[in-house]
Amino acid sequence: MKRHAPITGEQLADNLGVSRPTLRSDLSLLVMLGLLDAKPKVGYFLGNSYRTNREPLQQLNTMKVREVQGVPVNVPDYLSVHDAVITLFTENADTLLVVNEQKRFVGIVTPKDLLKITLGNAGAAAIPVSMVMTRYPNIVTLMPDDSVMDAIRKMSLHQVDCLPVIVPREEQTADPEVTGWVSKSNIIRLMADIAMDGELGEPEL
Repeated sequence: MKRHAPITGEQLADNLGVSRPTLRSDLSLLVMLGLLDAKPKVGYFLGNSYRTNREPLQQLNTMKVREVQGVPVNVPDYLSVHDAVITLFTENADTLLVVNEQKRFVGIVTPKDLLKITLGNAGAAAIPVSMVMTRYPNIVTLMPDDSVMDAIRKMSLHQVDCLPVIVPREEQTADPEVTGWVSKSNIIRLMADIAMDGELGEPEL
């Protein structure tokens, strides 16, 4: 943004290699927080909050993932696709983390994964999620001591809405333990809280 501003949403999407709709909610949030400003027919540029107060960004660099991670929705690898769909709705989750009998992290299942297997497949409901999940280690993950800014960068780079937080076991070939997850909604709430705290802390003129 600093290099190309003012820049339109379409240009920004092209530079990042994503679609314009993918960025819409993120850009709206950044404008709301004052980190970006936007002018019709001109584009986006750095906002007053970014130019005058870098403290929120510094907080994201120093705050650790373990401080903001949420409780994941774990399902066993033998759970059926049918039950996985029900779990997504009942838990209001965008992603399910899959664990084996030893409660170790082995993969993730998203609504897109479930939709792919069920379309035109009458018997798909009985298939276990282990057959449709994306398997670890082919998954972008976080460590508890990673910074929140690291999480934001990974989400943006890999275009994912949720990142599992794992702790590797001493045996390098063993599956890791999953301790939590960081979702885009976690990040949005955190940034909103930081922005609110900043506003409350400003002295009155």
